Amino acid sequence: MEIAAILLRQIIIMFLFMMIGLWLFRTGKLTKAGSKDLGNVLIYVIMPCVVLNAYMTEFSRERLVGLLWAFGLSVATLLLAMVISQVIFRRHPIENFGTAFSNAGFMGIPLVSAVLGTEAVFYTSAFVALLNILQWTYGVFVITRDRKQISAKKILTNPVLLSLVAGILLFLLPVRLPGVVTSTVGSIAGMNAPVAMISLGAYLAQTRLKELFTDKTAYASTLVRLLVIPLLTLALLWLAPKEYMDLKLAVLIVAITPVGSNVAIFAQIHNQNYTQAVKSVCLSTLCSIVTMPLLVALARLLWAC
Repeated sequence: MEIAAILLRQIIIMFLFMMIGLWLFRTGKLTKAGSKDLGNVLIYVIMPCVVLNAYMTEFSRERLVGLLWAFGLSVATLLLAMVISQVIFRRHPIENFGTAFSNAGFMGIPLVSAVLGTEAVFYTSAFVALLNILQWTYGVFVITRDRKQISAKKILTNPVLLSLVAGILLFLLPVRLPGVVTSTVGSIAGMNAPVAMISLGAYLAQTRLKELFTDKTAYASTLVRLLVIPLLTLALLWLAPKEYMDLKLAVLIVAITPVGSNVAIFAQIHNQNYTQAVKSVCLSTLCSIVTMPLLVALARLLWAC
């Protein structure tokens, strides 16, 4: 229960960050344009530094084996989420995208770091990178139903993918970056949770609370994202060896986070229902304060058997 308590505490802290974003937007100190700029900073600077920072560690055979397990479990859990979303929300592209892809990078990694330490972020970065690739390919197709919208150039130049490749090379090769560089990357990586949640708070400020709590579709998306997919993911990860308990918990945490905020960004880019996307993101984020600690506590109880 100790880990669940730490997780709950960290979620509350992130919720407070979100309230700061809401206050900034409501008082005019953060505009729509400013919120969009924050999103660009997150995607092109902060998140790549988070991934790169995770791999700036000493090579060991044990870490390499764990990384391979992390990739395998990440692929399995992501495919599971995509299949469930497709079956339930086939005719609802926003909900299909939103429930398939969690808020792993902007919310999951800070939570993993707080609960399990920076060592665990090393493994969850694989999940985040794969999730980003799938968003730019399968996710774009789900929203647009147009294969022509999938660009190989966008995939290969995705900042998270590039940082993953660079990070793995740094991990595998006997190369050490100067201290000033590692300190800079680490400092930027530490900005992830505050900036991401402040940005999410700005999204929340643009939604009427009455509409947020009365939207049946948003509730359906939240239910699938926070309970259906997590419970099946928990069962899937149970099959992995017990000696990888922390690794499994790390993958579970990033896999059971709320609807990813990227669904709102992609909806806006491709002229889809941006407002509906924001509702799903905000409602699931608020409800995750209850669901995530309970699911992590359940996982530890079941996996220990």
